[in-house]
Amino acid sequence: MATKPLPPATIQPKTPPDDGGSLVVERVTQRVEPPRLHQVLMLNDDFTPMEFVIDVLQHFFGKDRETATQIMLKIHLDGKGVCGVYSFEVAETKVALVMDAAKQAGHPLQAVTEPVE
Repeated sequence: MATKPLPPATIQPKTPPDDGGSLVVERVTQRVEPPRLHQVLMLNDDFTPMEFVIDVLQHFFGKDRETATQIMLKIHLDGKGVCGVYSFEVAETKVALVMDAAKQAGHPLQAVTEPVE
């Protein structure tokens, strides 16, 4: 049984009557700002050995021995020192790694993160 081809469509989509209130869509470009950076700070205490702080700076922050020693001295003399600047998630991870290492070694070393101004 053969089927007859359908006639061409004569149905036109319904358009609402134009009441003079045309709608114009304007493209607005959005500026996405880069993520805010955070710095990891180590805080001074009178109990954590300086050598441990240097080792932490080398291991978790990739500092060479001389730079790690300079940062350690800044922490010791100023009460705190910047270990590195990262995105928020990376900075939080670095703080957690430092705190875990200090706890496992039995040292009260503290690290915090704060936004870069």
